[in-house]
Amino acid sequence: MPERQAQGEYRIEDLAHHSGATVRTIRAYQDRGLLPKPERRGRANVYGDAHLARLRQIADLLDRGYTLASIKELLEAWDAGRGLGGVLGLVAEVGGPWTDEEASRITRAELDARFGGRPDDAAVAEAVELGVLERIEGRDDEFLVPSPQELAVAVELYAAGVPLRAISGHLRELRGQVEHIAARFLEFTTEHVFARYLGHTPPTDAEAAEAAALVRRLRPLAQQSVDAELARAMRLYATRHLQRHLGTAPAADPDVRPQALALPAGTIAAVQALVGAENASAFVTAATERELHARTLDALSATQHNHMKSDEAP
Repeated sequence: MPERQAQGEYRIEDLAHHSGATVRTIRAYQDRGLLPKPERRGRANVYGDAHLARLRQIADLLDRGYTLASIKELLEAWDAGRGLGGVLGLVAEVGGPWTDEEASRITRAELDARFGGRPDDAAVAEAVELGVLERIEGRDDEFLVPSPQELAVAVELYAAGVPLRAISGHLRELRGQVEHIAARFLEFTTEHVFARYLGHTPPTDAEAAEAAALVRRLRPLAQQSVDAELARAMRLYATRHLQRHLGTAPAADPDVRPQALALPAGTIAAVQALVGAENASAFVTAATERELHARTLDALSATQHNHMKSDEAP
């Protein structure tokens, strides 16, 4: 084991041993200005506890996702007398979970059973590539499921007759569109909310703490706005879709191609007896819109109820 020369003093090999960094890495940090130069004693370089603490700070920041360039800026601020606590708190807030959903595990046998009972290695590999499943080290027969809801959707679509290849293709397309929405939301909030905290690097502790509090407040807004707009769009397009198949779509809509939908004869007769033959199609459309609206309100109420229960939980 490498020996220290004196209390709080290290040769570069000793510093590498105690910090977990390699000698080459330590020298690279010195060249980039991330690590102060050692004290020169004769022909030897001597490092101190400050060098060891700095190496541990760099390792911690790298683990948090910082680049070496941004770490240099942060450490220069630290050396100028400004703390890193607020900045690291902001990083932790942004890097925290953006959903209340908890990951689960599933065995390969359970997975196969949910998708028809026939093993499909290609489909599993694609699910891993998409991040729907994550492999667990040392467990070839078990997977981590980051989003059980996403897997449940795939199961329901497959049970309804949608091929696995179509499901994965749909997910890829949807993911690209959602990532665009997320990027736009971040650009929007950065421009109108966070710009005042980002005009200098790094922000003060007080600014970072205030920005972290705003992240906590704004965190659910992206999902809430997307949920509301998706419900509106589904209601609109579901109605148009129904009109197209009932043959009652407005003639001015060039994208609509009327097709007849065979409703049960008893249903048609009952509706016609109630509102008249000439009003039957309009009545069915209105009834569908009302049902969609009611289901949307039920879903939103259930979501709000779940959030309230989650907030009340100890």
